[in-house]
Amino acid sequence: MAEKKPKQVNTTDKVTLKTLAAHIGLTPGTVSAVLIESPASKAIPARTKDRIWAAARELKYRPNFFARNLRNRKTYTIGVIAQEIGDAYGSVVISGLERYLRSHNYFFMTVAHHHDPEMIEKYVRMLVERGVEGFLAVDTFLDEAPPVPTVAIAGHRKLDGVTNVVLDHGHAAKIALLHLIELGHSKIGVLRGQPFSADSKDRWTAIQSASKRLGLDIPPERVVAMDRDDPSPQMGYEFTKRLMAQSQDFSAIFAYNDIAAIGAIHALRESGLRVPEDVSVLGFDDIREAAFQSPPLTTVCQPMQIMGEIAAQTLIDRIDNGLNAIPEIKIKPELVIRQSTARYSARSF
Repeated sequence: MAEKKPKQVNTTDKVTLKTLAAHIGLTPGTVSAVLIESPASKAIPARTKDRIWAAARELKYRPNFFARNLRNRKTYTIGVIAQEIGDAYGSVVISGLERYLRSHNYFFMTVAHHHDPEMIEKYVRMLVERGVEGFLAVDTFLDEAPPVPTVAIAGHRKLDGVTNVVLDHGHAAKIALLHLIELGHSKIGVLRGQPFSADSKDRWTAIQSASKRLGLDIPPERVVAMDRDDPSPQMGYEFTKRLMAQSQDFSAIFAYNDIAAIGAIHALRESGLRVPEDVSVLGFDDIREAAFQSPPLTTVCQPMQIMGEIAAQTLIDRIDNGLNAIPEIKIKPELVIRQSTARYSARSF
């Protein structure tokens, strides 16, 4: 396939398919076939496809959906990118943003990527092609900013044009560990989050920092890092078993989330231990089911529905009023004390 000499493009002007093609020295038909992933694109070499996508990102090319399909440039459509649909965290966040979007007559399309970076990139392209005016990303790592206004819930990457709605993990770790310390617990086991979960790194860093300030030692043998994509209590169950295999010297467990905490309780009981009489268990999130466990779960309350509403409001304000992106909106958590934590009582396995 003969390639024409690239032509310089003024990126301050609107980049069309024709100017994009001229920039990389290819025909508009070839570029269009790759960008819409038509059957014809299968015959185009991978190297050429890579050049096209790189140029499209560099020039911030946005497919002209409106020119082809609409007289009115307003679609009132938002793209929601989530790691999973129906999990305990994402479903509550989405219910909050849905409530706000519905009250402002916005429609949204939801996609689930299951932590696949290629799917995230593909979904962004597909939804922009379909005319979404902005994105709400839930528990999703974005490698680059989409070409439309974007708000990330549990977003931890600083990208131009993206607002991150995040929990104050420093405060969360402090109130959780202080609660256990006040109950007399000095040896605490930790179930760390999976590395692909957006909050995992910041939450663990916050726990380490808070424990040092509070004079609490959390040695490596009392920490296990969950590493699989499983939204069920099975994950907490298995890794609590692993924690008990590598250390029996703890009187409390601080779990990455409530689902893991529920699994931890089952594992402890299966091993003949009582919760909270022998081991206290503290979760994170305050999912809907937390109050109805046996025992009801003490947890750090992350106002997930409110975070969804705040994210949706921030995005709509940007779209409707042309506001600039606020880099970060930090949300303060609260501790909800129930019956899964109790005063330290000496025991042995």
